[in-house]
Amino acid sequence: MIVTDKSNAGKSTVKEERISVFDIFKIGVGPSSSHTLGPWRAGQLFVKLLESITSLDEVISVKINLYGSLAKTGKGHGTDLAVQLGLSGYDPVTMDTKQIDNIKSQIADNNKLILSGSNEIDFNPKVDIIFQMRESLPFHPNALTFTADTHGSGTISETYYSVGGGFVIKGENKEEMATPCVKLPFPVDHASDLLSWHHQTGMSISDIIYENEKVWRSEEEIKSELLNIWRVMKESIYEGCHNEGILSGGLHVKRRAATLNKKLLNGKEYSNYDEWIDAIRTSGNGFKYTLDWLSCFALAVNEENASFSRVVTAPTNGSAGVIPAVLQYYLIFCNGTDEDIIRFLLTASEIGCIFKKGATISAAMGGCQAEIGVSSAMAAAGLTEVSGGTVEQCMMAAEIAMEHHLGMTCDPVGGLVQIPCIERNTMGAIKAITASQLAMQSNPENAKVSLDNVVKTMWETALDMNFRYKETSEGGLAINIPISLSEC
Repeated sequence: MIVTDKSNAGKSTVKEERISVFDIFKIGVGPSSSHTLGPWRAGQLFVKLLESITSLDEVISVKINLYGSLAKTGKGHGTDLAVQLGLSGYDPVTMDTKQIDNIKSQIADNNKLILSGSNEIDFNPKVDIIFQMRESLPFHPNALTFTADTHGSGTISETYYSVGGGFVIKGENKEEMATPCVKLPFPVDHASDLLSWHHQTGMSISDIIYENEKVWRSEEEIKSELLNIWRVMKESIYEGCHNEGILSGGLHVKRRAATLNKKLLNGKEYSNYDEWIDAIRTSGNGFKYTLDWLSCFALAVNEENASFSRVVTAPTNGSAGVIPAVLQYYLIFCNGTDEDIIRFLLTASEIGCIFKKGATISAAMGGCQAEIGVSSAMAAAGLTEVSGGTVEQCMMAAEIAMEHHLGMTCDPVGGLVQIPCIERNTMGAIKAITASQLAMQSNPENAKVSLDNVVKTMWETALDMNFRYKETSEGGLAINIPISLSEC
């Protein structure tokens, strides 16, 4: 991971720290990486802190204060539920997501929480989770503080910041790294660094990042874990294309992916994922057919995300549908292979790293350009590499994709990751493919805007953007769509 000091008038100073592909792509639970996965992880971290200081049996009570964006859109994003699950010892990667509603009800009905599954404490979610609607902490809009009273160790308190993409740092260590700062063979902080390594070695982006990943993992582990990331992605596509109904939260948003799936297949039968893929390939062709499927894939993932199901942050949950949709499109309609999956994800992850280092992937810091814009740029670069593009064309594709997301606000209606978030994933996927095709038909030497230029511009745009358009539900569509949700 890279920590970027962005505290000074838009000047971005990258500090040495390294991000793995598996930091950018995390398996978790929706609907938000910054408002659900991050606070969930913070809850787990606080339990570990308690265990390092005292026995969990000594804990009497726990209270959580949510600040800034976590307070303003926390209920719609499931922040209150996430911290309860984290404190209870559940892990977002492995838990049965179908049990989430039952666990939520048990805690609320009994006013009891079993801390890390071992020590039962009195806990009333309505009282012990405090939404500080009018207060923000200075370091980052996504802040939360846990406070525990204990028998023998007094009061133990810690503040955490959920800085986007599921990354969490402690308040007392704002430069804390998610992964150890190791020496990589090809360190990359800017797009120009990546291009320089390519010119020196002749290697592709995926080859360069693969060599870096070998510092942390064996070749076998890298490949198997990347394919496991894709397994979760494709499961979220498949499940989303077959789950019908109304999304929870009060907006009464109807799922559309399953209906579109049925319409496009026109009654063709299948019984599993592989047969489904064959049915898609043989049920139609042409631009409109392909475009409908691309939208269907993206809708499917983010409808799953909105229903507290398992997805992959890519680089966030709110933008989790873009990369799976583009990669699924390539595998089906361009006959991609497992090797292509690995190269696509390695390339895409590094573009995400560059944006995280030089700008942000947090909508609470930069608006939706930081989520859908970054995911579109990542997908555009990944698609360009597996399509035979040069390194320069990959970077050009990423730049084009982000350039046409600059200034996009984050204005979730009702604080829910539904309107306009779900549809925005379809737009991000379409722009990624268009950006890739434009780059593949262009000479990057004639480009007027570099990837580093657009990263810098994105951060400056984020600084200029009014706070109401940064995941607060206090501006844009969020105040123009009549709803009856209490937090808005």
